[in-house]
Amino acid sequence: MKFIATLFVLISITTTTLAQDNDSIKTSITTALDAWHQAASNADFDAYFGLMTDSAIFVGTDATEIWDVESFKNYSKPHFDKGRAWSFKAIDRNVYVEGLNPSIAWFDEHLETQMGICRGSGVLKKVNGNWKVHHYVLSIAVPNENVSELTKMKSEWDTRYIEKMRKKQ
Repeated sequence: MKFIATLFVLISITTTTLAQDNDSIKTSITTALDAWHQAASNADFDAYFGLMTDSAIFVGTDATEIWDVESFKNYSKPHFDKGRAWSFKAIDRNVYVEGLNPSIAWFDEHLETQMGICRGSGVLKKVNGNWKVHHYVLSIAVPNENVSELTKMKSEWDTRYIEKMRKKQ
């Protein structure tokens, strides 16, 4: 009986410690993402791209926007140089990690932006002890009751783009 009680105490301590470690990891990820968004709001090009991996991918709201980090820097630089990039503020975020010492994490977030409510999702990678954005997808959140109207608005563009993409195959 003493063995079972000791085992139960050890399992409880280990579980509590792991939960605290997991919370600490999620807090550091949240801090990194908030700093990344704030760097864009401050038009701080170096800080913004310093929080992305060297092989990061950014997927924008337009179907043509799939940038590697160098292409995204080239696109972004003029906006940052004007002193106004974009302003995204997380209003809700879920962070996911697996294992005791993760080097990869993923997340989804709702953002307050100049485009209204958007959704961001992505993957972070731990690089030299720091969490960095490795893959990010930005999308405009469309209420279900507006989908039909939006679909009509973009149908011509979608048709042309689908044809273009099929020709590439």
